[in-house]
Amino acid sequence: MIVFSGRTSMQAGGTRSGRLIHWMEEDYVQVAKEAPACKYVMPELGNEVQARSLFNSGTISTVGSLPPFTEIRSITVAQGRFYNYEDNDQARNVAFLGSDAKKQLFADRDALGQTVWLNGVPYTVIGVMKSKEQNSSYDGFDTRKIFIPFNSMRRDFPPKPPAIEHSVDRLLVAPWTLETHPDCVKQLRRTLGRLHNFDPRDKEAAAIWDTVKNAQANRMIIVGMEIFMGAVGIATLFLGGLGVMNVMLVSVRERTREIGVRMALGATRGSILRQFFIETIFVVALSGGAGLLISYGFCGLVDLLPMPPFFSGLLTNWRIGALSVGLLGVIAILSALYPANRAASVDPIEALRFEAGG
Repeated sequence: MIVFSGRTSMQAGGTRSGRLIHWMEEDYVQVAKEAPACKYVMPELGNEVQARSLFNSGTISTVGSLPPFTEIRSITVAQGRFYNYEDNDQARNVAFLGSDAKKQLFADRDALGQTVWLNGVPYTVIGVMKSKEQNSSYDGFDTRKIFIPFNSMRRDFPPKPPAIEHSVDRLLVAPWTLETHPDCVKQLRRTLGRLHNFDPRDKEAAAIWDTVKNAQANRMIIVGMEIFMGAVGIATLFLGGLGVMNVMLVSVRERTREIGVRMALGATRGSILRQFFIETIFVVALSGGAGLLISYGFCGLVDLLPMPPFFSGLLTNWRIGALSVGLLGVIAILSALYPANRAASVDPIEALRFEAGG
């Protein structure tokens, strides 16, 4: 969750609405103490700086935070390492480069151990980020940024006026689990409201970009689509079973005389029933199995193609495959019962008189 400060829209504690709120450095420490449902609470500072290497330069967004930033922002290290708490405590001049920022400053050269000058201040590159896809952003894409320890950011690139001294741009918060997420939000709002004297229900004073809630909503959409597609698949299988049953009924009618001859030669109703039952199941199994193999093959071929961002391909699941096979077996049995019983119930005398197409 990204927590932005704003203006109060509700009166609280005798203060008027419309008051401007600023998060302060000490806020995250207090929230971490009073919000046990939150796993991480950390400050973030950001600034546009003139970055320069021995090979290139440019204006690059630079961010200062704490080491758990990588977990909250899903950042993976491609080379080197991310800064740690010792780097932050000592405000070391170390920098971690986003993948695009590295390309801008160093192209294809090795950046580890190299020096970058941020507004003229030298920083040593200790790591490079693995490229990632990002479909949303609150302050630019992570791949285009440079990341330095929070204390280094505060010392070298403090907020500019009219920002208040020791204020931070935003707070980054993560719950322990999805189950503790609601409590984390409540504890967060309650603590910030007490610290800055605003109503915890005031969403204008503390605006939360809730990525956890967004992820849950996206998951619900995906589950809904899975249920819908599953229902469509089941309906399609049953309709296919009805089709096979009709085909076998036509086959029984066309082979009525054959059935009569077999019965006249001593075939029992049980053997006739068994014959058409097996034939129907064979037809369903053959067509259903072929469809299943074609589906898996198609998914495999699609997965070989270049995929657009955030599309993981057509995933196959053996549990769903097993469920499909089981359902196919049930449909095969249901489709076979009526035609087989119809064939076994044919009167031998009437069957011998039957003329196909008559």
